[in-house]
Amino acid sequence: MNKVFRLMSLSVIGVFVLAGCFVSAAPTLTAEQHTAVAQTLTAIPTATLPATLTPTPAPTATPTIVPTAVVLGPDAFDEGVNPLTGLKVDNPELLKRRPVVMKVSNHQIDYQPHWGLSSADIVWEYYIGAGSNRFAALFYGQDSNRIGPVRSIRRIDGHLGQLYQAVFGSTGGDPYKVLPYLDQYIPYRYFADKYLCPGVCDDGRGFVYSVFGDSAALSQYFTNIGVNIENPDLTGMAFSESAPEGGEAGEAVWINFSPIELSVWNYDAQSGKYVRSSQDEQTSYILQETLDQNTNEALKFSNVILIKADHVQLEETLYNVELIGNTEGREAVAFRDGKAYELIWKATDPQKPLQFFDKEGKVFNLKPGNTWMAIVGVSTATEVDGAEFTFNFSLP
Repeated sequence: MNKVFRLMSLSVIGVFVLAGCFVSAAPTLTAEQHTAVAQTLTAIPTATLPATLTPTPAPTATPTIVPTAVVLGPDAFDEGVNPLTGLKVDNPELLKRRPVVMKVSNHQIDYQPHWGLSSADIVWEYYIGAGSNRFAALFYGQDSNRIGPVRSIRRIDGHLGQLYQAVFGSTGGDPYKVLPYLDQYIPYRYFADKYLCPGVCDDGRGFVYSVFGDSAALSQYFTNIGVNIENPDLTGMAFSESAPEGGEAGEAVWINFSPIELSVWNYDAQSGKYVRSSQDEQTSYILQETLDQNTNEALKFSNVILIKADHVQLEETLYNVELIGNTEGREAVAFRDGKAYELIWKATDPQKPLQFFDKEGKVFNLKPGNTWMAIVGVSTATEVDGAEFTFNFSLP
């Protein structure tokens, strides 16, 4: 091993000795050569460095301003805005009176087609016994000169009349069991006969379904007898074009009061409203669109609300329906813009419209426009199949 190490050492020393033999002194340039080199360097163009690019600053993102949904109500409305629809009316003078409610038949629609319901701000639908229901159509922001067929007044109309500070047109009522009850709530504010032309008037045929009403004429009648008032306070409802958050798909609303009183509301995306269809006795109860004979168009409503309320049956066709006094809240389901919302309804003031609240206690915003309210028993069952809701009426 020492031998190998010595051989390697000698080899390395030899390499350095050989390298030293190749080192030579740098050549010395003459004066003429210095001049030639200088001229050559001068002739070489100076390289131009590319300009440094100044980075363009990225544009600052402007935050998108999401417009706040405009809410009308519930405590105040702009002048000329109907507090029961959230819409501006053509004639603000109409808002300086009591609303007019006409009682309208909903039986045998082949013989008793509906008139004037599309002009109503609110229509209530409720049970009157013996498998039948009836409508109460409220006119405030606009009038109709042909409403009907007008039928009898019921006990529940006393509650509706007091809550909405309304006057009523009807063809009569039980003089012992209904009219005295109404006097507790709307004294002198209902007409229960068919001989007040043109306010409530038989068209000459003399049938139970040949009486029609004129809301403007009936309003004038109540002004003449001194029970109309100016500027009733009907605040309490709230409206917004923007649909509330939450909810679930609700595009079909079946309301089954009985086998002979079945209807369905189907959402029409083009109009943004629900279209009503109901049974026609002449076609074996096949569902057909419910027409307003004044326009020959199907009934379309911006909001459809199912209200659950206590029903107390006194006789087969005599009921108390408890609306006034419900300050704690009862269940309701509202449909607007193709969606369903579980709500709570209350009568927070016996002289103000019903109010609707979401599950967090916030006032629910209805869609501006007309509203259909179906009042059903508290035990009414609800079936949901996708976007289809079915309400099967049940007492109490």
